[in-house]
Amino acid sequence: MRALIQRSKNASVTIAGEITGSISHGLVVLLGVEHEDTAEDADWLAAKIAQMRIFSDAEGKMNLGVKDVGGSVLVVSQFTLHASTKKGNRPGFTRAARPEQAIPLYEHFMAALAQEVPVKKGVFGADMQVALINDGPVTIWMDSKARE
Repeated sequence: MRALIQRSKNASVTIAGEITGSISHGLVVLLGVEHEDTAEDADWLAAKIAQMRIFSDAEGKMNLGVKDVGGSVLVVSQFTLHASTKKGNRPGFTRAARPEQAIPLYEHFMAALAQEVPVKKGVFGADMQVALINDGPVTIWMDSKARE
């Protein structure tokens, strides 16, 4: 499971002209599910993101988590995070999980994360427009297989 995490001042997901999820202060998580991912990967990643200290404290040091600052998380499914660009110029997506596997893991990830912080979401598989004001900017890449 891969996540691209962005600290945000505000963010939203719009589908067919309608905002389906929005947050003010918090994190935007673009989440990709791979066919080898499990519920354990989802739990690990959700726990890491919920506890990640990437918000500034009173001294300006990144010492606070999203929960500490009263923030929320906007989760957006993003199968293209598993793109392979090894051959040619057209990315391949064979590592991305099929919807019948990816949707339950996406939902499991959000449920695990929602135990710690408020979670909003996009719509799995939809054509979404994501708007955000990246705060910092702070952008972090995580992969549950690498565990680093």
